[in-house]
Amino acid sequence: MNEENIDGTNGCSKVRTGTQNEAALLALMEKTGYNMVQENGQRKFGGPPPGWEGPPPPRGCEVFVGKIPRDMYEDELVPVFERAGKIYEFRLMMEFSGENRGYAFVMYTTKEEAQLAIRILNNYEIRPGKFIGVCVSLDNCRLFIGAIPKEKKKEEILDEMKKVTEGVVDVIVYPSATDKTKNRGFAFVEYESHRAAAMARRKLIPGTFQLWGHTIQVDWADPEKEVDEETMQRVKVLYVRNLMISTTEETIKAEFNKFKPGAVERVKKLRDYAFVHFFNREDAVAAMSVMNGKCIDGASIEVTLAKPVNKENTWRQHLNGQISPNSENLIVFANKEESHPKTLGKPPTLPTRLNGQHSPSPPEIERCTYPFFPGTKLTPISMYSLKSNHFNSAVMHLDYYCNKNNWAPPEYYLYSTTSQDGKVLLVYKIVIPAIANGSQSYFMPDKLCTTLEDAKELAAQFTLLHLGPF
Repeated sequence: MNEENIDGTNGCSKVRTGTQNEAALLALMEKTGYNMVQENGQRKFGGPPPGWEGPPPPRGCEVFVGKIPRDMYEDELVPVFERAGKIYEFRLMMEFSGENRGYAFVMYTTKEEAQLAIRILNNYEIRPGKFIGVCVSLDNCRLFIGAIPKEKKKEEILDEMKKVTEGVVDVIVYPSATDKTKNRGFAFVEYESHRAAAMARRKLIPGTFQLWGHTIQVDWADPEKEVDEETMQRVKVLYVRNLMISTTEETIKAEFNKFKPGAVERVKKLRDYAFVHFFNREDAVAAMSVMNGKCIDGASIEVTLAKPVNKENTWRQHLNGQISPNSENLIVFANKEESHPKTLGKPPTLPTRLNGQHSPSPPEIERCTYPFFPGTKLTPISMYSLKSNHFNSAVMHLDYYCNKNNWAPPEYYLYSTTSQDGKVLLVYKIVIPAIANGSQSYFMPDKLCTTLEDAKELAAQFTLLHLGPF
């Protein structure tokens, strides 16, 4: 072990004696032949392993491990994770005190080994009464950039981002739902590596950086949903985006049935995108080839296979007292990156601003009280006979929205976890049964609240932002 290694192991002496800890780690290194280095708050075991030739493993080979006991180290952890396959690199996050930070990243040499680790080690009892959580870790190379002038074209945004940051590979820009000549006020910037994206984020994140005279908003983009090849081979649903708001489900169904009458089972349209369900996969694949780039009601559409969401994994385990870094907040299918820009800031109250745009709630009505005089005539009414601007609560807005669309009321499901300082944190999942014609769809915000009212309000607001205007 070099000097860096000794520093790293000696730091653990506050948990176990330096001699015990160092001896255990030295024994592990001698047995496996792996090197170990501590740097930047993490201790790396391997990366690469002995005898490794060629580039590192591809994306999808790394898993995130949470809820690790703070006094557990590589000599205990590595043998457990070796059960799933050959470890390329094990990164244990470390505190200055010498304890671990409760989580780690394990990179395997193949995606199959990483998937096996998730299957056999998620919720594994690593010590009596101590269960770890394991899920896929995505090496995010994409940043969300908000508050971009809507008149800017993709080429202009790409050129500007290349000027101010390094390693830019591509820019993803989506046209406005109501005016296809404008963008939506945000873009996704793809970088050549996670490091390049992280360096760009560090440069842009202070909130004072301007593009074209506008202060931009910057955050990590939600990682793209990874779906295994076997699952994708069974998909018979197409995701269609860039539709006109005015285009109806009937029109979409008629257009996709043209190449083979009766091939489409049903269509579900949400704002300016839709899911087209086919009876047979072969017809779906053929229609994708035929319809991609076609014009419907004057809009050039983009058609891809829909990515199914693993409902069991979409709500990730509360790893380390927090939501996993990979939490996705999608409904039914995962091909929705452009339909829900990354929310920035605190959104517990309505109306909020989403990347420079107001959320889909109408202007607030004047809020005040008036004296109630005896003898004032009162008329019984239904809340649904009122206008939407009579509601200040997102929960009421959502109920009103569903009623106006002749949908069943939204269903709220409460979940909780505990923060590192012992606080109970709450989040609601909202299910709208009518939205997917029998396939359960749900909306869940990526923020946790300390009060029940805030959690419900936030979930309702999050759902309204996804559903679009009244």
